Amino acid sequence: MIVDSHCHLDDPEFDRDREAVVARAQAAGVMAQIVPAIDRSTWEKTREACAVAAGLYPAYGLHPLLLAKHREEHLDELATWLEREQPKAVGECGLDYFVEGLDADTQRLFFRRQLELARDFDLPVIVHARRAFEEAIAELRRLPGLRGVVHSWAGSEEQARQLFQMGFCLGLGGPVTYERAKRIRRVAASMPLEFLLLETDAPDQPDSGRRGERNEPAHLVTVLECIARLRDVETAEIAQATSANACRLFAIDVPQAA
Repeated sequence: MIVDSHCHLDDPEFDRDREAVVARAQAAGVMAQIVPAIDRSTWEKTREACAVAAGLYPAYGLHPLLLAKHREEHLDELATWLEREQPKAVGECGLDYFVEGLDADTQRLFFRRQLELARDFDLPVIVHARRAFEEAIAELRRLPGLRGVVHSWAGSEEQARQLFQMGFCLGLGGPVTYERAKRIRRVAASMPLEFLLLETDAPDQPDSGRRGERNEPAHLVTVLECIARLRDVETAEIAQATSANACRLFAIDVPQAA
């Protein structure tokens, strides 16, 4: 059994076959998924998507790529949702300095406020960081005791070590299967297993054998097998450790296979 720690099951790409996607995932051994919302307009849909089957757990947040949609009052609404819905995490939130036209100061405001909400509600945070690893790490340091995951890790080994020292996990998915992703693969091969989470980021970031296709949580098995090869261990060892890590971080129970 494995856990997909980051899957956008609420995405419109899955509207036509969401239940079948979940069934395929469970048949492949992916018995739980964390489903992070990305802006205020998607929170209801995220909740509905997670009601499709057992083992689907929502998180609510405001993603930096959708900055134009966010309003400061959405942060107050997020606090209300966190209190009422009792999700498993805050996010997806973070900083993105790769895409042009996203105001850095406004990104920081929304990121900091969401980190503060994670602290206030004692929830893990799901962090997006792209060309912003150093600043994201600095923001996390502002609030000692935070816990969470930096998903779709693509930073350096030294930046990864800084996060491990803070108790943060790294999410690894499809990019690790590309042989050209040397830095990601070095991190995957050498990082402490206690901080590793598996993810798909579906419908995005398919593995190297499915480039250009829609990604889905059943494909997490390919990521699992790749990381096991990189570490020269059995897949069962990676599956057991990463599932335990996800259960511990998100305070979830993984349903047993039928």
